Amino acid sequence: MPVKIRLQRHGKKGKPFFWIVAADTRAKRDGKFLDKLGIYNPNTNPATIELDVDGAVKWLQNGAQPTDTARAILSYKGALLKKHLAVGVKKGALTEEQAEEKFKAWMEEKEGKVDAKKDSLDKAKEAEKAKAL
Repeated sequence: MPVKIRLQRHGKKGKPFFWIVAADTRAKRDGKFLDKLGIYNPNTNPATIELDVDGAVKWLQNGAQPTDTARAILSYKGALLKKHLAVGVKKGALTEEQAEEKFKAWMEEKEGKVDAKKDSLDKAKEAEKAKAL
């Protein structure tokens, strides 16, 4: 049974809201799924993404193929990096502790970038308010 990690659409017309799921490739887009891995809300700025990274890595290691958009989301949240590091641990290239340190360092850097974007958006909003007054 081939498995894909893909998006399942929910929400109103014009206000999409997606679940990130592992589903059989033969199932409908919004039909049966095997496991819910997270949510993706593109309506917010920046987009809201909640992902069970360990669950996604488990499915990737078992051979699930992500769609293009799901691959971008998994990459953004670090699931593909964690899978890559797990393969390195399995081959003996690095230890479990080293892999965990690399992943934590990457996550901290990523969170810093997201926080910087949120701050710049808040400043732009404040500047727009001040200009309007």
